Amino acid sequence: MGNHRRKVFIAALAGAAAMTCPWDGHAAAGAEWPTGPITMVVPFPAGGPTDMVARMLAHRLAGFLGQAVVVQNLAGASGIVGMRGVAAATADGYTILYNTSSLVLAPHLYLDPGFEAGRDFDAVTSTVAMPLVLLVRSDVPVTDLHAFVAYGRQMSGNLAYASAGGGNVTHLAAVLLLQALDVRAMHVPYRGSAPALAGLNGGQTHFMVNPVGDALPHIRAGRLRALAVTSRERVVALPDVPTIAEYGIPAFQVQAWQGVMVPRGTPAAVVQRLNTAILQALMLPDMQEQLAARGAHVLGSTPDEYARYIHQEYLRWGEVIREAAIRPD
Repeated sequence: MGNHRRKVFIAALAGAAAMTCPWDGHAAAGAEWPTGPITMVVPFPAGGPTDMVARMLAHRLAGFLGQAVVVQNLAGASGIVGMRGVAAATADGYTILYNTSSLVLAPHLYLDPGFEAGRDFDAVTSTVAMPLVLLVRSDVPVTDLHAFVAYGRQMSGNLAYASAGGGNVTHLAAVLLLQALDVRAMHVPYRGSAPALAGLNGGQTHFMVNPVGDALPHIRAGRLRALAVTSRERVVALPDVPTIAEYGIPAFQVQAWQGVMVPRGTPAAVVQRLNTAILQALMLPDMQEQLAARGAHVLGSTPDEYARYIHQEYLRWGEVIREAAIRPD
């Protein structure tokens, strides 16, 4: 863990200690919380990359909070169903959202998703970043990005790619990559990463841009071939797979990020206690090892840092979506 990240953890822990002073009424409320189980809403199907990390975190978080943290999958409409549900929940800390970058994508893609990140949620912390990987079926006759471009152009628009849903980061990353490569392909959206990978394996599509984590078993089994990763640097879990930048597109960098939010108005002391517990869980050696094995990078932040990051990502992706004229299929 870098020096900056250590400072973030230390600051968060110090903040939590400061907020438990006995003369502070709000702190007292935070000290009493939680007195019952907590529901962690994952707005995507079970078995996908978001769900896997959320369950790893929930299991360890329960030990630091002294209460069960139960994962509930509320999937639908690229995460909108679950995010809308948490936005409308009671702001008491007993319903929390395990969110992804879809939080800032949906408002740019849908006329009225039913929530706004800055209006309806309070930030708790970032958790991990997930690099993406360009995957093709093992029977597709390409072994690198140059061959992929030649193959795609040869297919003359008959190339098909899977995504975890229209407007999902797996969809947007593929659109941006196709534009950068000047290749045309047909989008086939699925309801989650797991069914999208199954469709790719089953021959329904030719390729997909997917988070590294849940793609690894398919790559290692030889069912899918990894051509390039979307991160700035190579991924530890796939050391022999080059970055897209190495193929001559230096500005291309896309990653899926995750974090935790709560309904707007959740007591500050509860937010701080939750932040501290999550950071403690992320610091556990076994947690870091398992995340690294799935290609994830541990983040962690203060609530204010995460709120600023979300706003920056909202502006960034809004510009990308407008310029690329991306629409959910």
